[in-house]
Amino acid sequence: MKKRESVINNSETIFKSIYSNLNSRRMAASNAGVAIDQDTTHKLIVAQAHVGAENVDCKMERYVWGRRVDGQNIINLQYTWDKIVLAARIIAAVDNPKDVAVVSARDWGQRAVLKFASHTGATPVAGRFTPGTFTNQQQQKDFKEPRLIIVTDTRLDHQPLIEASYVNIPTIAFANTDSNLQYVDVAIPCNNAASQSIGLIYWLLCREVLRIKGKIPRNQEWDVMPDLFFWRDPSKEEEKQQEESNDFSSDRRSQNESSASTGQFDALSNQSETLNTSTASQSLTGAWTGNDNNSASASSSVSAPADPFPVNTSTSSTDDAWTGLA
Repeated sequence: MKKRESVINNSETIFKSIYSNLNSRRMAASNAGVAIDQDTTHKLIVAQAHVGAENVDCKMERYVWGRRVDGQNIINLQYTWDKIVLAARIIAAVDNPKDVAVVSARDWGQRAVLKFASHTGATPVAGRFTPGTFTNQQQQKDFKEPRLIIVTDTRLDHQPLIEASYVNIPTIAFANTDSNLQYVDVAIPCNNAASQSIGLIYWLLCREVLRIKGKIPRNQEWDVMPDLFFWRDPSKEEEKQQEESNDFSSDRRSQNESSASTGQFDALSNQSETLNTSTASQSLTGAWTGNDNNSASASSSVSAPADPFPVNTSTSSTDDAWTGLA
């Protein structure tokens, strides 16, 4: 009996060692092409995709790397990248991209959902999810039969998860440390409560899907910026547009004022030039008039020379002379 027990124990230890070696080899082989690069890690950290919630669900404990002093849990980004690659492979395996439904009831994920659908050809369901979209065939307008569902938040998007479980549709979900993973097949651990984190995860997922399909080479950067996937507050956008319009109107007003002042300056300069020319012409005219008067007075003041042989033109003197002769 002792020999038999020793043989059994030895076989169990050998089996465990072999299984652990095989498992480690499989993990090494799987992680060989899934290693996260430094640029992606930097983007995830800047977008705070690694910051989790204060609470931890029992099914999310393996994705937690540590805990901060303020109580926030830190998500291991290597697991996040592995699940992004796995989800991208699942999405790329669907023949018709329209059979992939991307759902987001949260406002922060609606822009990312629309951008993801526009680049990959998926079907977006942004905003309120109509109950019965996946189960009620009488809803001819909103009824859909997808082969894969992607949800942004397991709490807000619980209705599509429940309906997907009714019709056996596989689901991919963005999961925080306190998210419930019921009816979720593939969970991507990330911060699904921040707009930049949600947009970046959708951007990475979209880029990986396009790379797997061969539309984007892996040795080149994608020309689409992650900022296009980020949610923008409409009120802030309106305020920015209002400020820009006010700045534009003020610039136009200042330009008009400057042009008006320039026009007034030109008018004043033209008027001064006109006055200068008129005064100059008047002075010239006065000068010529003075010269004429001076010449006339000079001519009048000069007397004619005396005649050496004066002639008497009076008739009375001649008549008196003839009378004396007679």
